[in-house]
Amino acid sequence: MPSLDPFFGEWTRRDPGTTRSLERAEALMRLLGLDAERPPVLGVVGSKGKGATATTAAAALSAAGLRTVLVTGPSFRAYRERVRVDGTSVTDAELDALGSRIDAARRRLPPVEASGGYLAPSGLFLIAGLVHAREVGAHVCVLEAGMGGHRDELRLVGPEVVAMGRVFAEHVGVLGSTVEEIAGEKARVTGERTRALVRLPQTPEVAAAIDVALEERTGGRVRAEMVDPRSPGVEPPPELRPPGLSAASGVLGTAAAARMLDYMGLPASDRRRLHAVLRTVRLPGRLSLHPVPGGRTEGEAPGTEVLVDSAIDRDGVAAALAHACDLWGGVDHVLVCLPDHKDVSGAVRALGDLPVTAVRLPEAHLRFDHALPGHWGRMDAEDLSPAALRAVGRRVLALGTVYFTGRVLEAVDAPTDRLFGG
Repeated sequence: MPSLDPFFGEWTRRDPGTTRSLERAEALMRLLGLDAERPPVLGVVGSKGKGATATTAAAALSAAGLRTVLVTGPSFRAYRERVRVDGTSVTDAELDALGSRIDAARRRLPPVEASGGYLAPSGLFLIAGLVHAREVGAHVCVLEAGMGGHRDELRLVGPEVVAMGRVFAEHVGVLGSTVEEIAGEKARVTGERTRALVRLPQTPEVAAAIDVALEERTGGRVRAEMVDPRSPGVEPPPELRPPGLSAASGVLGTAAAARMLDYMGLPASDRRRLHAVLRTVRLPGRLSLHPVPGGRTEGEAPGTEVLVDSAIDRDGVAAALAHACDLWGGVDHVLVCLPDHKDVSGAVRALGDLPVTAVRLPEAHLRFDHALPGHWGRMDAEDLSPAALRAVGRRVLALGTVYFTGRVLEAVDAPTDRLFGG
């Protein structure tokens, strides 16, 4: 088990009211030599689907023969999953070594009190990915932003290509007061190095906000390029896209990877090789199906299966439910974990009269006070286990925040160290 204090120490010990410091992160990057030569970076931003976009982009770049470092977050089951090479997680020992290098450089910085803010965990994992990319001789990096854009460490890196997923009201009141303001904030991850921004279709208002931010950040040098999953012939073909709402992320990731190859002066991927690698992509927690361990003996009927999806709003919940019904013909029980800042009322409407249990996470910063239907059950996340899953039926749909779906994946011992290849 790696030591996580290098990544979480300053955040854990932060004083009330303090915020992350990009200036401190930038100083740390200089001490680590990351302000000098580095591989080209494809950055991924958006309100939802960033992980699927980043994973597909990394798979497409690996298919082109490039050693690709991928940084995503949050993790599924273990923090080593935050940094991957060609789809496979670093080892615990490698993450420990990266943490030690980062911590040694961090100790050369002024005290946190003098810098006015702390080093954020998501930014430190991004920095770890860049350090590892240098150590393994990576040709390219795919880096998923955290919540923000301009206020995210990815902006310090200066991605050459940016992939922007759909933007909606996920962070209203945090990144902006309107969806348009949020879109502008996320587009401002671009900068002097940026040569392309590839985006999914947006509302006219959001598209205009992205254009304004690009004009500001790149002086008009970069114009947004749209890829529409509904267009005939767009890669990859439908059967090679992730299921459900993540299908659009698969298209965006593939298009952004093609744009990165173009930027690097490399030929487009061989179509057959690209499709062969995309066929291996697995996205835990995004309509992923898993058998629940135990509960039957050899020769008995199939046991409980759980379909896990990180849906956080009414559209995601409805899409996951439709996928489950197509797969099974129906659902025996739904486990839902949505803190109050998610679309709880939308999920309630989408699930209707289905048997549902609301799961509460222990994290102190999450609130679960939203009024719920009387027929819904209640469960603490600590009580989640294979036996608890088997007890509610054979066809179980688990929906909610990534912190919850990660617990479900842990309960069923889902493989999460390899996302593609092999």
